[in-house]
Amino acid sequence: MLGNYEAFEVEIETHVATVWMSNPARGNAMGPAFWKELPVVMHALDGHPDIRAVVLAARGPHFTVGLDLKAMAHVLLGTVAGRGAAARLPVLEQIKEFQRAVTDVARCRKPVIAAIHGYCLGGGIDLITACDIRVAAADAVFSVRETRIAIVADVGTLQRLPAIIGKGHVAELVYSGDDVSAQRAKEIHLVNDVYADQAATVQAARALAARIAENSPLAVSGAKQVMAFCEGKSVEDGLEYVALWNAAFIESADLMEAMQAFAEKRKATFTGK
Repeated sequence: MLGNYEAFEVEIETHVATVWMSNPARGNAMGPAFWKELPVVMHALDGHPDIRAVVLAARGPHFTVGLDLKAMAHVLLGTVAGRGAAARLPVLEQIKEFQRAVTDVARCRKPVIAAIHGYCLGGGIDLITACDIRVAAADAVFSVRETRIAIVADVGTLQRLPAIIGKGHVAELVYSGDDVSAQRAKEIHLVNDVYADQAATVQAARALAARIAENSPLAVSGAKQVMAFCEGKSVEDGLEYVALWNAAFIESADLMEAMQAFAEKRKATFTGK
């Protein structure tokens, strides 16, 4: 376990951390504890020297039903009564706090794999688009629900989803707010694979995380950071950046171990040094 949280449970096995959203009675709705604790959890995992990959999953029948509308009504209706810019500033800051929390998932230097089942609605789409890899159970249902309750999605979906599934599919999902099945999600590349149920999905996500964790953490983290840098950049800029990255980090103990393991025809054991 890693810390004591109200909205999350964290399990660590070897080099893989599984972060469970743990409010199943409310469908893992994203309430005050969720938004407060998410960046704390991600910062702890990002800085943990033994963790090399993260799985994000959920207890109960649903991944998340999205923003806890009851608990967070003050955000939707305004935290300060009255009109004018000053009355809207607390709302603006609250939205930015939500954005920062989800961005902390995207910025984690360890790969994050979302294992989705049941409903993944509204803020759930913001959350999974900040993850590196997504897998789903056959019962998963996805929806950019904000449109259906007269809100513009504002925590990352509109910014990250086009790079994952393309503008046309984004426009369809966002403008309609339609429910999308797990199979359709796979067809449009929102998720990599679909599994029979929640247990199989989490198992597959953990197995993938374990395979990732067997590689050099320097190389995996480096690849993630290079890909992040290259978003919106030219190929030439990306090539220059990765050349500088490798020039700085190529003399690693992990590389020496990889070469020695190859020569000795054995599996390499990486230390991240």
